[in-house]
Amino acid sequence: MDLSIILMGAGILVIIVSLFMSRSKTMDEDTEDISVTLYKETSQIKRRLKVIEEELLLEQPTFKVPSSKPTTSGIHQILVSQVLALHKQGYTISQIVERSSLTPQQIEKIIATGGKLL
Repeated sequence: MDLSIILMGAGILVIIVSLFMSRSKTMDEDTEDISVTLYKETSQIKRRLKVIEEELLLEQPTFKVPSSKPTTSGIHQILVSQVLALHKQGYTISQIVERSSLTPQQIEKIIATGGKLL
């Protein structure tokens, strides 16, 4: 009786091992199929991304940056606004000269014309 139990246990063990062996082969094949599919999809996405990047490089938009125009005498409008604001605050021409890069004559023209058509 001991021999029959040992043989039955060995038979069951062999059946279990054979099931795992066949499943591991199937799992290996499935894993390989999945990795190949993933590689193909990744390559396809990379190709599509490259095409999109090339299209974006070809279609470079023209950005128009609004430039603030200097006045006719070459004094920038920001400086004109600064001079007028300082003058309204009560600064003298010499104090405005110290705070800006303009000459006293330019500051006098700006103040006299109110910043228009220098």
